[in-house]
Amino acid sequence: MIPATVDEIDWAKWQPTEFANLCFVIRDGQILLIRKKRGLGAGKINGPGGRLEKGETAEQSAIRETQEEVGVTPTGLEQAGELFFEFLDGYKLHVAVFSARDCTGTLIETDEANPMWVKIKDIPYHEMWQDDPHWLPLVLQRNKFRGYFLFDVERMLSYRVDCF
Repeated sequence: MIPATVDEIDWAKWQPTEFANLCFVIRDGQILLIRKKRGLGAGKINGPGGRLEKGETAEQSAIRETQEEVGVTPTGLEQAGELFFEFLDGYKLHVAVFSARDCTGTLIETDEANPMWVKIKDIPYHEMWQDDPHWLPLVLQRNKFRGYFLFDVERMLSYRVDCF
């Protein structure tokens, strides 16, 4: 049966197809964002991140993905929350969300991402995934959360975000 809302999904028994992460460096009233060039969400703005490789923790993957995508190493990393995505086509994605207080290195554009520092008040939510406005403010406020989302391709059908 295809769920109509996130509340129809048994999240206790839910198993992801893949594990991934996002890493948001936040410093001096700005946030490091990327315009994704390929893969899931190509063309959208998001934070650096990607899928876990075998044997990696979510935190190790967040650091590696940020280094690979934009050339910097996040520092002062903390897990901010978790995202659970169910897509109508059967794809299921678990995302660990991290925030970092700073980074070292030189920001570079790669074939995966075009990085940009954005003032927090100017975050372009209209160019991001539809779920981002429901949880990214919690990252900025340093609130811990879990977000549950039901998508049909790139269209969000239903969501719930719990803070703890």
